[in-house]
This record gives sequence, structure tokens and C-alpha cells, in this order.
Amino acid sequence: MEYALLLSPSLPDETVAMLTHAARKLTDATFGNKVRVRGLLEITNVCRNNCLYCGLRRDNRNIRRYTLPDDAILSACQSAYATGFRTFVLQGGENPALTGERISLLVGRIHTEFPDAAITLSLGEWPDDALLSFRQAGASRYLLRHETHNQAHYGQLHPSDMSLDNRLRCIATLKRLGFQTGTGIMVGSPYQTTDHIIEDLHYMHSIQPEMIGIGPFIPNSATPFAKHPHGSIELTTRLISILRLMFPNANIPSTTALASLSPEGRNKGLAAGANVVMPNITPMDYRKDYSIYDNKAAYGSEAAEGLALLAAEVAEIGLELTTEKGDYK
Repeated sequence: MEYALLLSPSLPDETVAMLTHAARKLTDATFGNKVRVRGLLEITNVCRNNCLYCGLRRDNRNIRRYTLPDDAILSACQSAYATGFRTFVLQGGENPALTGERISLLVGRIHTEFPDAAITLSLGEWPDDALLSFRQAGASRYLLRHETHNQAHYGQLHPSDMSLDNRLRCIATLKRLGFQTGTGIMVGSPYQTTDHIIEDLHYMHSIQPEMIGIGPFIPNSATPFAKHPHGSIELTTRLISILRLMFPNANIPSTTALASLSPEGRNKGLAAGANVVMPNITPMDYRKDYSIYDNKAAYGSEAAEGLALLAAEVAEIGLELTTEKGDYK
């Protein structure tokens, strides 16, 4: 069936159910009933960029900015490791204070202390030599959502000093350097059309990412898109199913954005074919300040200290958590 038909709002409910079932069946065949757990550590909310949709944008004066000291980052990893986590996802804005050298040294410290853990970075765009230094220091995974593959649409979401070509160059470099590479989109972002999503699917097929992060767009009240409606959970989960069937071995998270929109959002994503969840391991005092969108879930079952609650919730749909590193197959 063609993408346009699968993405149609008039797709019959029984066809959607068949799609969901096929995707979850394939996920079970590949990963069993195990949901991989990654610890999400938001190391800075400072960003040089001014993306129109993001609460971390440079012009937002309504948030308290922070950058975690290296020792605090290492301490958060130590606590998460003791809990059983074997993957750390270091996420943050493009902070000029976090130079390539500093990140490489930090990654090296984490890798030296936890050689059996995977280090994933999600820190935006970098020159090729910096990405190489991160890889050499011990980072093995990198998530950089392309957001949209359509040039015109990209220009509607980003300021003129940002370039889709540069983002795609970074993603190509990550693949070339041997990172397990992740990309993805916001579902329902401003001005997005079905044709844009189809273009995104073709792009992802061309690069064969090992990780795919998609979630519904949620507005932040301090951005130009404050009044834009949030994206659809139904369309997001349908896309998760499509992506699972396209990429049987990919790690696909059921994102925080899904959980932020609905108490059942995370389980809906898992039922549709996702196989990863990312509880927050950021120090408690900073979580509310990483406000990329309004009302972001960062506590309870969305946090490391709520791991037992998260396990109970995913058990409701017959799944169980695993904190193992879980390399790409």
C-alpha cells in the first residue's frame, strides 16, 4: 500500500488495526517483548539557535538557563548505572560553552568509568572533525532529527542562518563515522503536509537509520508557534507502525511527547511498534527548565526514580523493561 493511502485520515479503522498488529508482531519477532530503557540526561538548555518551534530558542527570555557541570553529569550517570541503566543519552542545545573538546573529554570520562555502557549524544550540528572526536572518545550513537527533508518547510521552521543542507551533511557524516545514527521528525509540525511526511519517509529509507525518533509536535508558549495545535497521537502511532515495517531492526522510542499528551501515549507508541523508552535521569532541580515544549513529562514513570511504575505500566500491554545496552542488530 502506498504511503499516501496509509497516511490518509480516512484510512479505515480496521486497516489501522491491521497495520498496528503487523508492526507489533514484527517488533516481538525482533526484540521479544522487551522494551529497552535509556537514561535521558539533559545536560544544558542553552542554545545558540533560534528555531521557531523550540522553547530552548535563543530569544526565549522566559526560562532559567543552565549547563550541568561535568561532575554533575558524571554523578547522574553513576546513579543511573547503579539502578541498572546501560545506555546514557546526553541531550542539549547547541551551547557555545560546550566546546567539542569539552564534550570529547566528558565522553571519555564516562566511557572510561562505564566501558560496558553505550553513550548516545543528541547535541545538534557539529563539524566533521568534532563528530570524529566524539566517536573516538567513546560515543557510539548519535541522534539528530532532520525535522523535515523539504527545503521550503525547513525554512518555515528555522531562521535563515540555519541550513537543511548542513543538517543532512551532519547525518551523512555520522553514518560514515560508524555511529548508530538516529533521525526523525515532529508529527504535525507547523505547515507540515502529507507530502512532506512522504518525503521524510523516502529520505529515511535512503539513509537506513539505526534509530528513529518521532513524536507529536507540542507547542511552547514562548515561541512563535505558541498557538499552533499539537500533533496527532493517532498519526504519530500510525507512523511508528509504518517505520517499524520499513526498519525491522531499528530502535524506535515511544517518546516523552506521546506521554506528555496522554497518560496512555507511551503504551500506544509501544503497541504500535516502538521498542525503547527514555526515562529522565537529569538532576531533579533542572528538569522543569528543559522546556522544549509546554507541560513536558519528566517525573513519575517518565523518570529514573519511577522505573517500577514504568515497568508496571508497560506490563499492562504484555511488555517488560530491559536496561541492557541493546546494540543494533
